Amino acid sequence: MRLITTSLLCLLFSLTCQAADPRFTVIPVDTTTEELQLYLRDDKDRGFKQFDRLKTWLAGQGKELRFAMNAGMYHADYSPVGLYVQQGQQLTPLNLGDAYGNFFLKPNGVFLLTQSGPMVVESSEYPPLAAKTILATQSGPLLLRKGVIHPAFKENSTSRLKRNGVGVVGNKALFVITEQPVNLYEMAQFFRDELHCQDALYLDGNISGIYSTELNRNDATVDLGPIIAVVQATTDAK
Repeated sequence: MRLITTSLLCLLFSLTCQAADPRFTVIPVDTTTEELQLYLRDDKDRGFKQFDRLKTWLAGQGKELRFAMNAGMYHADYSPVGLYVQQGQQLTPLNLGDAYGNFFLKPNGVFLLTQSGPMVVESSEYPPLAAKTILATQSGPLLLRKGVIHPAFKENSTSRLKRNGVGVVGNKALFVITEQPVNLYEMAQFFRDELHCQDALYLDGNISGIYSTELNRNDATVDLGPIIAVVQATTDAK
C-alpha cells in the first residue's frame, strides 16, 4: 500500500494543487488493488479493540495488517452507533434517529464499498445501495456533501481535536488523520481544497489513531469499536 504526502497525492489528482499541509496525514487506498475490510469481533465474538490484537488475529488467518484506523463511533459496549456491514453482512442497522453529539449532527453519512468502488453518501441515501454493499460504516457528521461543507461548521470554531475521516476520489478511499488539533471546518476544507473530494465523512475525534507498516506507526489509543483496515496475504499463505 502506498502512503504519500499531501502534495504528491494532490499532484496525482490535480495539477493545480497547493503545498502539503503538515496538520494532516493522508493514506490513500486503491480499492481496485488493495483489500479493504472492516473488523469488530473475532471468531469467538471478542472485540478486537486494539490494532495489535487485530494484527495478531490476522496473522493466524494467514494475513498481514498493513493499515488500520478507527472506523466510526461506538457505544460503551464497543458496538457501532450506526450502520455496520462486514463482508456483506449487516451487523447493526442504519441509525436515522435524532440525539445529541457529532454522530447525530445531520446530515450524517455512510462510507461504503461495493464492486463499483467506494462511496460516501448521506445516511438516508444508503438503503437502495444495501444489496450491493461489501462493507459500510455510518458516522457523522458529513464533512462534505457534493462539494459543500456541512452548514453547521464554523470557520472560527475553537473546538479543536485530533480527528480522522474518509473521503473518496474515483476508486480511491482517502483516509485522513490530523497531526495537530483542528476544527471540523478546517478538516472539511482540507478534503475539499487539497484532496478534491466531493464527499467526505468524519469518523471520530480525540481517540483517533492509525496503524501503518509503511509509516512504522502504531498509535496508542483507547479501546476501539469498528476498525477499518487494509490487509494482504502473507508470503507463506500465498
